[in-house]
Amino acid sequence: MPRDVSPGLRDALVAQIGSLRAFAVSLCGDRDRADDLVQETLFKAWNHIDSFKEGTNLKAWLFTILRNTYFSERRKRKREVEDADGKYAARLAGAPEQHGHMDMKDFHAALTQLPADQREALVLVGAAGFSYEEAAEISDCAVGTIKSRVNRARSRLADMLHLNEPEDSAAGTPQKVTRTA
Repeated sequence: MPRDVSPGLRDALVAQIGSLRAFAVSLCGDRDRADDLVQETLFKAWNHIDSFKEGTNLKAWLFTILRNTYFSERRKRKREVEDADGKYAARLAGAPEQHGHMDMKDFHAALTQLPADQREALVLVGAAGFSYEEAAEISDCAVGTIKSRVNRARSRLADMLHLNEPEDSAAGTPQKVTRTA
């Protein structure tokens, strides 16, 4: 809260409005913008009147505030994009993050529906990163059996998750494609 301001200081602030406005117009070249700058300058000056020492150059203090306000706003505007209608922001929007979580829940539910031998083979080869030979050794079966189980598991998952079906060809949505080993 500003200190008690003497009537003389208040009058001196008001007396500078014309000079501030002329200086603001010379900086920005726009009368409406200049009025906004003067208003912002007086607002800042009033809120920081405690930092002004009476008897010093009030005009220079106010002009410094106005000039700093103007250049600060210009720097800020360089980093901003005017987007009154929201078109620019709409282009920047990303897909919701929830889909990945929901896809994982669907995958987990489908994986639990696979027969145990197919699920084991798929997890060993697909998730744990074992080779077919290593998975066959772990499962105590032939390499061909592991390959067959993995292939059947992938095919069943793709069917359960509807990965082989086009989503909406008319809308231009790409189709999901499955990879088999």
